[in-house]
Formats: sequence, structure tokens, C-alpha cells
Amino acid sequence: MQDWQPAHDGEVLWPHLDRTADGAANWMQSMLPASEATIDVLISNETRPRVFREGDGLVGVLRGINFNPGDEPEDMIVMQVWAEKTRVVTLRRRRLQTPRDVLARLQETGTGPKTAGDLAIALTRELVSKINSAIADMNDRIDELEADAADARPEDLLGEIGGIRRTCLAFKRYLSPQYEALAQLQRDPLDWMSVSNRNTIRETLDRLSRCLEDLDVPKERALVLQDDLNNRAATEMNRTMFVFSIIAAIFLPLGFVTRLLGIDVGGMPGVNSAGAFWITVLILAVIVGIEFMLFKPMKWL
Repeated sequence: MQDWQPAHDGEVLWPHLDRTADGAANWMQSMLPASEATIDVLISNETRPRVFREGDGLVGVLRGINFNPGDEPEDMIVMQVWAEKTRVVTLRRRRLQTPRDVLARLQETGTGPKTAGDLAIALTRELVSKINSAIADMNDRIDELEADAADARPEDLLGEIGGIRRTCLAFKRYLSPQYEALAQLQRDPLDWMSVSNRNTIRETLDRLSRCLEDLDVPKERALVLQDDLNNRAATEMNRTMFVFSIIAAIFLPLGFVTRLLGIDVGGMPGVNSAGAFWITVLILAVIVGIEFMLFKPMKWL
């Protein structure tokens, strides 16, 4: 692959590399007409999306959805891209679904990108498409949470709602600079990019803009649902505390009377009377009746 040259016009080489692998940096330094600073960008852990030109090459640092098992979608994966007229090099540290999907489409159907420009734009468009699908999935999940909110306990849903809000914030963090990067590419495309490539960049940019706008929908819906659940939890807590307060208010005078009668000092009335107990019970019942007569007009009961 190091000595590869196109045998015919239109042939494109696409290496997809693990940038942490041994020899990846040396291969790029020997094969790519790029400066040392650009090579550092391609193999670094830089996370902020950006796109810039170097000579006749295009350098891109893009973010894609993390679909790896056990990982969170908001932990977006970096994909670095070097593209020139006859070669596109993609680099990643963790597995990314987008290049595999583009390759599978080429292998299974024989349709897909035919030039370096087509491939670079197809990868970008696939990244944006998966982001759009992830946003739609979040909206669907919020629909389910809203349907379950009436019967579920608030604490069972608040954790997942908080996760959705964090995902929205993470998407916003990376998609805004990614939009600016693609906008820069639209303003200053390379000469080897076709008119179709430039039109696709415009459509992808428009789709990414809609993704940024659509991100506000699940974020606001999650916030409203979270507020509703918090209010419901607070209402239930207040109701419980109110019931406990009423119980305490009822038993406070009863406890005072029984403790007063329970002191072990001389002169306590009824100590030697067989009917003193029932008289005390009657007095307590009268106290409870008076309390009910007082609490009812105050709407405590």
C-alpha cells in the first residue's frame, strides 16, 4: 500500500487506520504530502471538530455517534480524515459505525462513492445521518417516558431523563463546531471536488443545521418532563408530611394527658379507682372529638 499508485483514472485508495497502532504515524509521514503539524492533528486525541486545507489535501476532524456496546451515545467518537484527489485516509481510535456502513454499501450493492470527493462527502453525510437518527430516537424515548410518567415513580424516571439532557448538551457541544467546519468547507471547496460534491456539502450542512435546531426539542421536552416529575414528587412529599403533621397534631394533646397521668408522684387522682381508666379514655375521646371539630373548618381533614 505504501507504493500504491492509481493504475487508471478514477481509482481511489481508502486506508482506514487505527491511529494508535504501531507504525501509523510513520506510514502517514512517509505517504502523505502533509506537514508534521497536520500529521499531529491526524493522530492526536484532539476532539474539537475542524476542517482545513493543506495544499491540495483536505484535513478533517469530525465527531460521530458512539454505538459501541456499553458506551454512551454522547461519548462521540473522533474520526480524522485526510483526502486528496486519489486517496482518502480515515483514522479512528475506537470502532466507528460510519466507515463500516459506507464500505458495506460498496461491497453489497456496488453503489456508493466513486471518487475521493464522493467518499469524503459520503462519510460526512453518514455521520450527520446517524446523529439525526439518534435525535429521533431520543424523541421517541421521551414519548415513552411521558406515557409511563403517570404510573411510574418519579425517581425511576429522573435518572434517564437526566441522561437525555446530558446527551443533548454533549451533542450541542460537538455539533456546533462541526457545523462551522463544514460551512468553511462549503465556502472554500477543493478543486478536485465536483459540483455534485459541493451540492451534497450544502445539503449535509442544511441537515446538520436542522439537527442543531432539533436538539432543542428533546432537551426542552426532557426539562419539562423533569420539572413535572419533580413537582409531583414534591407534591407527594408535601402530602405525606401533611398527613404526618395531622397525626402528630391529633396525638400531641393525647400524649400530653397520658404522660401527665403517668407521673409517679403522690396525689394522682383515680389511682385507687376501678373506673378511672375508662374515665381517662372518655376524656381522651372527647379531646379527639374537639380536635376534629377544630380541624374540619380549617380544612385540615
